[in-house]
Parts: sequence; C-alpha cells; structure tokens
Amino acid sequence: MAVKAYDLTGRTAFVTGAAGGIGRASAVLLAEAGAMVHCADRDAEGLHETANLVKAGGGTARIHQLDVTDRAQLAQAVASCERLDVMAAIAGIMHTSSVLETREEDLDRVLGVNFKGVLHACQEAVRRMLDRQTPGSIITMASGAVDTGRPGLLCYGAAKAAVVQLTRTLANEVGRHGIRVNAVAPGWIRTPMTDRHEAEAQAQTEAQMARLAPLGRVGEPEDVAHTVLYLASDASSFTTGQILRPNGGVAMPW
Repeated sequence: MAVKAYDLTGRTAFVTGAAGGIGRASAVLLAEAGAMVHCADRDAEGLHETANLVKAGGGTARIHQLDVTDRAQLAQAVASCERLDVMAAIAGIMHTSSVLETREEDLDRVLGVNFKGVLHACQEAVRRMLDRQTPGSIITMASGAVDTGRPGLLCYGAAKAAVVQLTRTLANEVGRHGIRVNAVAPGWIRTPMTDRHEAEAQAQTEAQMARLAPLGRVGEPEDVAHTVLYLASDASSFTTGQILRPNGGVAMPW
C-alpha cells in the first residue's frame, strides 16, 4: 500500500528545467514512477539527453524547447498535454552580486526566470487542471536561500522568496478544487548551476557546505527529485502550502 501511493501510472507530468540538474533527475524519477513526462527547457541538447534517459528506463517523454519567460510558448506546450496531473516548475538561473552592485537588468532577468517563469507555469497548470476537472499537484522550486541572507544572493533569494509566497497563496486559492501546491527549498545541491568555480575552488566550496550540514555532505539532484516525487504522488495527498527542505539539516526553521 505504501509503495502504491507513489505510483504515477496513467498520469502526466510537466517538468520545466528538465535539461539537467534537479529538473532532469525529477523527470527521470517521475517517469520511473509511471508518469508520462513532458520535458521543457531552452537547452535542446540537454532535453534530448533527458528524454533518452527516460526512454532507457522504459518511460515515455515528450520534449518542448522553450523559454519559461515566454508566456505564449509555455501556454502552448502545456495545452498540448492531453491531461495534466503534475506540474514541476523547476527552471531557474543563478546570479551573484552584492546589493550595491546589483543592476536593475540583473534583477529583472532573475525575476523573469525564477519567479515569473514559475508563476506562468503555475497559472497554465491550474487552467489545464480546471479545464479537465483533474485534481493535481503543482510543485515549485524555492531554495535554501529563503532561510538566509547569504551575501551575493539578493536577486536569487528575492525571487525564490517570491516563489514561496506564490506557493502559499495559490495553495489557498485552488485547494477546494483538489489541487495541491507545495514548494521544495533545497540546500547546496551538486548541479551545473552550483558547479561554477574552478575545480579546486569548487571542491573547497563543497567541503565548506558539507561541514555546515549535520549530515556532513552536499546534496545530489536525486535527493531533491525524491522530494518532488513525494509531492507529485498520493503519498502527499494531505499536504499543501508547505515548504519542504531537503538540505542536509543546514537550516531548521520552525
């Protein structure tokens, strides 16, 4: 019975940011659980690699090369789904600058992808679910940055904090329709987004982050993907408006 609660056979999931990292790991795991997965990203080559991984595991994938900041592209892709049970809005970008050095164009770019792109995905998912009268699960991607004021992460942290507020607000608005909305706020995860330093500096950064975690390690994309699967499945049928934190224990907010 417990295993059956994670079974997504016959369901359809749409994953943004699916060309790599957490998005790819989530798409592959959702497919392994039985979902037909629509994979969306700007990176065509990465999308094909993800689709091949899904197919190699016996799953089914469709790809949509698109920019989540382009509302029309995203709407068309979501509308192509015969049904929609799960939306995992994972696409995101990183930017670092001090508060004093942050330019308006940097803030606009990060908000465009990390917040507006998630907002658009949520809106299109809700419309599709309401049209088909299909109860479903919407999963947004926040960040451990919402729990800290880490230097250099103003744009990124502000966008992710906005995602948290979106998640809670939308959960209250659509719960009566059987639609659940939850966010995942990962800690330091080893992905292409965090692998942005020279090898030695990267190793030092990861060692420092591991020391901060009670579990003594940094995370892998699969660690977050399992949280996504939980929220996508019936195992979380009484969970909405929540922020789940696969972070190794770095942050333990009330």
